[in-house]
Amino acid sequence: MTGIGDDPFVTAVKPLVDAMGGEMLPPDQAGADDVVLSWEGMDVVAVRLPQLADSLDHILAALERKQGKPLADLDRKAKQEVVRILEARGAFSVRHGVETVAGALGVSRFTVYNYLNRENAAKGQ
Repeated sequence: MTGIGDDPFVTAVKPLVDAMGGEMLPPDQAGADDVVLSWEGMDVVAVRLPQLADSLDHILAALERKQGKPLADLDRKAKQEVVRILEARGAFSVRHGVETVAGALGVSRFTVYNYLNRENAAKGQ
């Protein structure tokens, strides 16, 4: 991040980029798929977005940090809440999303589907 680290705009957007699992780089190093952020008419930073599967891993790691312990060690109710959060963030639209989440939670795919069905049934009431 040489040359962009001290900019206040970069400092402001860094938590968002980190939360997404993105990478910040100088605008002149941006590739075709990168997003260049401008401020007051000047290109300030380029953001390289992660692949969707990498984003899911990043989201799972963030949830684990927030919980303060491995997701597999959570009780059933907390695991159901994690599944609800992940569904809201689109985790299950990612290829192998259910399998990835099931592995992180230490449950079967069937259990994840049950949690999803329970959540969707509650929404329908």
